[in-house]
Amino acid sequence: MDAAEAEDDRLDRAFMALSDPVRRRIVARLSRGPATVNELAEPFEITVQAISKHIQVLEQAGLVTRSRDAQRRPVHLNPAQLEALTSWIDRYRLVKEQQFRGLDAVLAGDTADTGDRPPG
Repeated sequence: MDAAEAEDDRLDRAFMALSDPVRRRIVARLSRGPATVNELAEPFEITVQAISKHIQVLEQAGLVTRSRDAQRRPVHLNPAQLEALTSWIDRYRLVKEQQFRGLDAVLAGDTADTGDRPPG
């Protein structure tokens, strides 16, 4: 697998992981700071085991990591992977913004041109 294919695979796993609303809520919670599995499970009406499986998916996608803090195993967001997703999205957002700016310029030119002519 070359570098481009590996990057595509990472993006695929990350976007697939974020396609689930429970996992998106977990990521949103982790944006406020690390939390244990039990803490992450509190707002949900699903089992701790189900939350653990969601965390595994996020971990396999590289979106979260776990550390050891004495008896605790807090889950953390992986900012590098989030930045990679943001960069990928921004690349296409910027292209579209340039296209819209070009369209705005064309429309502004048409408006200026038609403003001098009498109607109809």
